[in-house]
Amino acid sequence: QVHLVESGGGSVQAGGSLRLSCVASGKLASSACMAWFRLAPGKEREGVGVIYFSQGRTYYADSVKGRFTISRDIAKNTAYLQMNSLKPEDTSVYYCATRERCDSMNWYRGEEYNTWGQGTQVTVSS
Repeated sequence: QVHLVESGGGSVQAGGSLRLSCVASGKLASSACMAWFRLAPGKEREGVGVIYFSQGRTYYADSVKGRFTISRDIAKNTAYLQMNSLKPEDTSVYYCATRERCDSMNWYRGEEYNTWGQGTQVTVSS
């Protein structure tokens, strides 16, 4: 069974950068993807982006395109979320999640993922 652990959250001023990491313990399926979601108080969970772990293909939410980048290190079983040009509205708890078989048509739907990390807080001040 796969377990996920996120790290790298913190507080930063607007315009700054942070990099989140998500380490997976256990073997990921060759068709697996790892996604990042975020949840802020009073808002719905939002899919931030996803990476097909073997292929490296990525998809992003419009709200973060051009600012956030997802990458992965296969040898380390780790996915990264590089966040640049951060805005106060990016303040959220960020979660990574994985599923065995990705679908580019619904990567943003959290209910499609069966394994989640514990979350890490990102706070952006103006």
